[in-house]
Amino acid sequence: MDDSQTADLTCPYCGEEIEVAVDCSVRRQVYVEDCQVCCRPIVITLVSSDGEVESIEGRTEDE
Repeated sequence: MDDSQTADLTCPYCGEEIEVAVDCSVRRQVYVEDCQVCCRPIVITLVSSDGEVESIEGRTEDE
């Protein structure tokens, strides 16, 4: 079973909506991914359940 999918997220730096690849095989994870628009590092917190995204949130590194 493939638990990878995409999710939309608003960059906390530039405000652009970006699409990120997520792995829903892990229930809760925190990782860093660069914004595809402004290239700044976004700290992403992802919560998933049953292979689906429950919540995704992005914040700046200094929050």
